Amino acid sequence: MLAQHLEARTHLNIERRFFLVGTYICQQALLAGRIDTYVEYTGTALTAILKEPVASDPATVLERVREEYSRRFNLDVLPPLGFNNTFAMVIRGEDARRLGIHTLSEAVPFAPRWRAGFGYEFSARPDGYPGLAAKYGLHFAGDPTIMDLGLMYRALLGKQVDIVAGNSTDGILAARDFTVLEDNLHYFPPYEAVPIVRDQTLERHPEVRAAIAQLAGKISDAEMQKMNFAVEGDSHQDIATVARTFLHDKGLD
Repeated sequence: MLAQHLEARTHLNIERRFFLVGTYICQQALLAGRIDTYVEYTGTALTAILKEPVASDPATVLERVREEYSRRFNLDVLPPLGFNNTFAMVIRGEDARRLGIHTLSEAVPFAPRWRAGFGYEFSARPDGYPGLAAKYGLHFAGDPTIMDLGLMYRALLGKQVDIVAGNSTDGILAARDFTVLEDNLHYFPPYEAVPIVRDQTLERHPEVRAAIAQLAGKISDAEMQKMNFAVEGDSHQDIATVARTFLHDKGLD
């Protein structure tokens, strides 16, 4: 979406680089000048990159990330795109109804009988499983299985695991019988989506800032979830087409 919008509004040649495998690789690519911009999440930036304690106020987290990214890395954090892609602890809907649970605290007594499936980043990050387990006193039947993010929901539906750590904008959450357990103790920080851009890039091409700023606040949680399902669901729509349609519908093409 950013690439298409930048091409339309700046007429720069935009090269897409996919499959950078997460925050740490993207951050290093940005610092090395191999990429000029990517979209990060404020809570991830705060805890995984800046190594600072979890905080819950979105405005405070955004301002802290903005200040430190500028000071430490010469990177500019632009205004949020609108959606908050927080972690989502997900169980089968049938289990939630049978047990009468809706929150993580209510799940704690049942968790020792559950098998968990997590992605590598969630298992290792300071804002992931270790801190969550300590906050809630959460323990499972053995160590969580580390699996590819694309396989977690399939494993949950197939009853190979009983709880997974997804994301709140995962499209499948609205299409299958899943229950997202409420983080009632407010462990997870906000994960507002923010474009990160190299200062050098903005100095050379100031029109980039103005173009990306036009996307600020334009994408809601529900819209992001809907687009994700269009790509990942049964229709398997082309990513570029989904992005182009969204920009057109918003009058941004």
